[in-house]
Amino acid sequence: MKKVLVTGAEGQLGTDLCRLLKSRGYKVMGKNKAEMDVTNQVKVEEVILNAHPDVIIHCAAYTKVDAAEKNADRAFLVNAWGTRYVATAAERLGVPFVYISTDYVFDGESGVPYHEFSRPSPINVYGESKLAGERIVKEVHSRYFIVRTSWLFGQKGPNFVETMLKLARERETLSVVDDQRGSPTYTVDLSSSIVGLIGTSKYGTYHISNSGYCSWYEFAEELFIQRGMEVDLKPCTSEQFKRTAKRPAFSVLDHMGLRINHFGPMPHWKDGLRRYLAQNPS
Repeated sequence: MKKVLVTGAEGQLGTDLCRLLKSRGYKVMGKNKAEMDVTNQVKVEEVILNAHPDVIIHCAAYTKVDAAEKNADRAFLVNAWGTRYVATAAERLGVPFVYISTDYVFDGESGVPYHEFSRPSPINVYGESKLAGERIVKEVHSRYFIVRTSWLFGQKGPNFVETMLKLARERETLSVVDDQRGSPTYTVDLSSSIVGLIGTSKYGTYHISNSGYCSWYEFAEELFIQRGMEVDLKPCTSEQFKRTAKRPAFSVLDHMGLRINHFGPMPHWKDGLRRYLAQNPS
């Protein structure tokens, strides 16, 4: 039985990943921040070398996009240096390493989906810190999977779906940004694809999101349609909905890596949303 160590195991992706790995017969060692703070190099090495896993999946991250603008040191400490500590320990053991990255490594100016060989050019600190993590993985590890994903929603939340449902119960009208486009991704589908990757030696960078894309407004619109809710939903621009960090206008990921390595296609985001809502009927 293969042993898989998952950092950030209590997060949105980590929760579904641990559940799926167990159902597939893996022995899962899920680590939360209290059990293994990735910014503590001594603790990271102690936990990983003692556990001696066969694979490490690194989900732990600093993901507060707006807060990162004022806390760049913290974002880079977790996403870059923390990743270095975990990846270096994985290399010492000689085991495969999976790093979860983001569509925010791109500037969003392309207008066509980004494939794995598109040039990264982040426009916010969060994206810069995650790209730094990618580069570190390539520097220190020899058998890695870098997985870029986007717009996650899963049962462990918080996420856009739950935020919209909560706001719809509290407000008469909702304004949602309609000039940022990406691919909503159900963490169950992402987890399934990651588990598929680690069963191979097809190392490299992969874009893994649900297929299709939409704006945040269109995402909310589909959510309320599927939920059968009548909501006064109004589109707005990024300029009207000011945020501390700039977001890419078009960060859709092309799944070239999955295609050319003969992995199956990803389900459509609307199908992922349907299955998510079936699991979360309240």
